[in-house]
Amino acid sequence: MKANNRKVIKMTELALLTAIIVLMAFTPIGYIKTLGIEITLIVIPVTVGAIVLGSTGGVVLGAVFGITSFIQCFGYSHFGAALLGISPGLTFILCMVPRILMGWITGFIFDALKKIDKTKGISYAAASLAGPILNTILFMGVLVWFFYDTDYIQAFVTQLGAKNVFAFIIGFVGINGLVEAGVCLVLGTAISKVLDILYGRGKDFA
Repeated sequence: MKANNRKVIKMTELALLTAIIVLMAFTPIGYIKTLGIEITLIVIPVTVGAIVLGSTGGVVLGAVFGITSFIQCFGYSHFGAALLGISPGLTFILCMVPRILMGWITGFIFDALKKIDKTKGISYAAASLAGPILNTILFMGVLVWFFYDTDYIQAFVTQLGAKNVFAFIIGFVGINGLVEAGVCLVLGTAISKVLDILYGRGKDFA
């Protein structure tokens, strides 16, 4: 009975976080629009899910994030629409793979750290910071791999005056990446800790 109750709780948490991702994706609270890459606050519920539900939950929520991100390319995001016009297939991979890997790795990081961090205080903070950093690194890595040589991205390279790929990534992400990381560090740590205390994390979601 106890195992069944825990599974119901985890399913409920997964459904709630999924709903939050979808809501954020199609309202102004999910993306803060800028001239370049958007500040993506949806990384917060994915990171929280990876912490409280484990790597499997992180993968599921990362996939939901990826799907909503791909939908954004159909008129919601100018940047995404431009990439979609270049290659729909590569754009789909760009939207999906970094987000799924981010959710999985974040859950793995928390699992590894909590084995040596008995109070889990550092584990919450480290995983909450890892989520947005991984999202940025993986997304930009795939973006550069697939689209760096296209005229569209090269226009950004010229505008930024970037001398190489690394300079482009730093210039393109800029303050936005720091904002994502800072917000997720604060909110992700607090929300994850509260959920963990209220419901208990237990085993990985399955």
